[in-house]
Amino acid sequence: MRELTLRQVEVIRAVMISGTIQGAATLLNVSAPGISRLIKHTEDGLGIRLFERRAGVFVPAAEAHAIFEMLNQVYQQMANLNSAVSNLQKGQEVVLSFASAPSIAQFIAARAMRTIRARFPDLMVDLNILKIEETTDYLLLERGEVVFMSSPVDNPAVQSTKLVEGRIMAIVPEGHDLCRQPVVSVHELMRYPFIGVDPSDPYGEILAQPFRRAGLEPRHTMRGRFAQTMVSLVRHGLGVAVIDEFSVAEVYMPGVVRRPLREPATITAWVVQKRGRQLSSFAEFTIDRFRHELSLARARETWDPLPAN
Repeated sequence: MRELTLRQVEVIRAVMISGTIQGAATLLNVSAPGISRLIKHTEDGLGIRLFERRAGVFVPAAEAHAIFEMLNQVYQQMANLNSAVSNLQKGQEVVLSFASAPSIAQFIAARAMRTIRARFPDLMVDLNILKIEETTDYLLLERGEVVFMSSPVDNPAVQSTKLVEGRIMAIVPEGHDLCRQPVVSVHELMRYPFIGVDPSDPYGEILAQPFRRAGLEPRHTMRGRFAQTMVSLVRHGLGVAVIDEFSVAEVYMPGVVRRPLREPATITAWVVQKRGRQLSSFAEFTIDRFRHELSLARARETWDPLPAN
């Protein structure tokens, strides 16, 4: 044997620090005979004496002092390496940049972030809120690794992957006539001031689908670009709306009553990334947590109970 292994370095240093075979065994949590055999095997293989025994204490042999100095350097480098790995595991000095559509960011992002922060307590997170037309530049210029959207991005330079399919539901103000119904039809919604998103917008087009399948064209008395705007307008009694369930996935939403649609309608949450880009382990974990939280929201009965008579 002409080369030392890292295990031999660890054992030799333990004997050097403790001064005894038993002390080294205690430091390394192994048996003393095993330490003794490894030291003898190492000395025989190297053809040099590493230790001298004086009054029951192992001290470095005179000819091995240079080796022990280098062993200390190797051990310190290993300690530095392990410290760097530990810091990386916690996300220290790392920035995770990603973005989300407002509808997903409202509640789902915050829930996912709780788990991400617990797993990587020192990770710096840069969360952006984007419109769909801003997604391509954000990814291609590598301002962030992934974007969570409510519709896919049509561009060959990016890749859109389905996460979870959710439901489209109706929202009405508290005390509204439709609150007394367990299920609401798009035909009924059309009888009231209707708040929506421009159907030429990808999100607005998704929300318009249950109406168009029923032979209706949504007529908006008010429009908002984002789901949060629609919720606020409904909360203040300015009309009724349809919305994706992820945007209203909070347990308690005062002023707003959620009802399932009679006409089935769905929306899909997507994760979008630059095609061919290798994602960091932090981004991959984030995708997993978003998928988990979206699935939990999908599994819940998001609508509100009927009012008491």
